Amino acid sequence: MLTSLFFLLLFSFGHALLPLVINTWPFKDATAAAWSTLQSGGSVLDAVEKGCARCEVDQCDGSVGYGGSPDESGESTLDAMIMNGDTMEVGAIADLRRIKNAIGVARAVMEHTHHTLLVGESASLFAENMGFIAEDLATNKSMNIFTQWLKGNCQPNYRKNVFPNPSKYCGPYKPTLRQSTTQRHIDIHCHDTIGMIAMGADGGVAAGTSTNGANHKIPGRVGDSPIAGAGAYADSTAGGAAATGDGDVMMRFLPSFLAVELMRAGVDPSSACKTTISRIKRHYPEFFGAIICANTTGHYGAACNKLPGFSQFHYMVSDSQSNTPLLKSVDCF
Repeated sequence: MLTSLFFLLLFSFGHALLPLVINTWPFKDATAAAWSTLQSGGSVLDAVEKGCARCEVDQCDGSVGYGGSPDESGESTLDAMIMNGDTMEVGAIADLRRIKNAIGVARAVMEHTHHTLLVGESASLFAENMGFIAEDLATNKSMNIFTQWLKGNCQPNYRKNVFPNPSKYCGPYKPTLRQSTTQRHIDIHCHDTIGMIAMGADGGVAAGTSTNGANHKIPGRVGDSPIAGAGAYADSTAGGAAATGDGDVMMRFLPSFLAVELMRAGVDPSSACKTTISRIKRHYPEFFGAIICANTTGHYGAACNKLPGFSQFHYMVSDSQSNTPLLKSVDCF
């Protein structure tokens, strides 16, 4: 009786039988694509690539894939990464243009180069040489977002300590010695990166991300998503983690690496996620962000920073118990 009760409790609090897929936000179709890949005999890398690619095609929440988050010049650019927890190999791209399948290009970097990260126009040329099709990433929706932003005097933006006053005017901007006291408006809907962790029945772990970055970002900006240890991290001897939110803040703390190292030390995934968010909160109490964590025993968890309008974080899980994507949530703190 006690043994049965123990296992009932164990499976009630963030535990899944391997294999396992877990990803940020309620992107159900992405979870289903990754899970189907695992079930059909694909590797954990295949699962992460297929799951993130599905979000790219679906333009999940407007923050993944083409046609979203135009920068200050109106262009949509993409960031992505994928990591093999068995070999510790990483492939990543940033500021990618003209290519819709960002996660596919990231995997090509890992499998066809000795590099880890390619950026900008050179990354796009690499992708074209690898056979990826060049296409316009703009859509009527993204161009309308950009037009309305211009009409609204380029508000909000990511400038500070410049002239003219970035809280009132568009650029071009020049540096000024006067320190700005303007607080940037936090948009909780402009950083919804898909971060995904996949674990195989053999315990292998892979993780990946895909995003079109922050809305109205300064051209050339690279956030946390394509940075190993920041956007995501995988180590088959410890687990995996993936972050989402304000990448300009979160990348400074390597949250995914920290969470995996905490799990390596024996901390359960939920506590590892919470400790990681707490580390960032000490310096930036009003940052927007969340993280998912999973260890090699199949336990998983998540944590998020509480803000007005953001008190609960939703994420997806698929495992052999449910055999279908399940929506999970965690209260922010």
